[in-house]
Amino acid sequence: MSSTLTANPSYAARPLKVVEPTRGWAALNLTDIWNYRDLLASLATRDVKLRYRQTALGVAWVLLQPLLAAGAFTFVFGVIAKMPSGGKPYLLITYAGLLGWNLFNGIVSRSSGCLLINSQLVSKVYFPRMVLPLSTVASVFLDFVVAAALLVLLMLYYHVRPGMGLVVMPACILSMVMLALGIGTYAAALSVTYRDVQYVLPYVTQILMYASPVGYLPEKVPQRFAFAYHLNPITPLIEAFRWSALGTNEMHWRFFTYSVVVSLLLFFLGLVAFRRMERRFADVI
Repeated sequence: MSSTLTANPSYAARPLKVVEPTRGWAALNLTDIWNYRDLLASLATRDVKLRYRQTALGVAWVLLQPLLAAGAFTFVFGVIAKMPSGGKPYLLITYAGLLGWNLFNGIVSRSSGCLLINSQLVSKVYFPRMVLPLSTVASVFLDFVVAAALLVLLMLYYHVRPGMGLVVMPACILSMVMLALGIGTYAAALSVTYRDVQYVLPYVTQILMYASPVGYLPEKVPQRFAFAYHLNPITPLIEAFRWSALGTNEMHWRFFTYSVVVSLLLFFLGLVAFRRMERRFADVI
């Protein structure tokens, strides 16, 4: 080998392997996440089991929380403020809005705090950290499915039938999940270094809830503010979700398309930012 290197000096100077930073989807290392899919399933199962352990009502909270909130919104917006309901029972309006909002807000809140909750696991064991925020989706989505079953019962009680808009509902749900994961993963990465994120985020989401059509229909928003109002990406998604389930208001396709594109973009940017900051988690947390 030494004689070869002496005879050919250019061969010795030639690098055997060039290491370069990965870009785009390769930087996410999705193959690594797939290899740890058993851990992902275990963490998701643990989250579901621990969610309502040692609670008196157990899984009944999944139904009581949105139902009680919908009742309060119905009284405030429907009875006191007399907001329009588009000819539908106001309880259905608020419950459907809360159903979409709770899916978004639940993923944001749980994924944003997953690294701090599992700090000992992060600092001692190697695994792709992306598994932690992804594992929070299962329990939130399970709550969504159970609460959606109650929406079906309420629609049967009020004799409200869904239309062809149901075909749009999977796109609404998927966009909400991607939007929430994009925001949640970025907030989780930031919260490792800046713990203030965990205090600021609940207030931001609470304000965002009232700036979204959760307890009311967007028709009441003044026309001069309608465009700016729909720039909030969760607004067209909740509006489209309610339309697909109840057929309440006219579907604004351009705003819905805008929200889908923004959800995809924030999802990708959130995952990329998370992966770039991941190498410092064990040292800082």
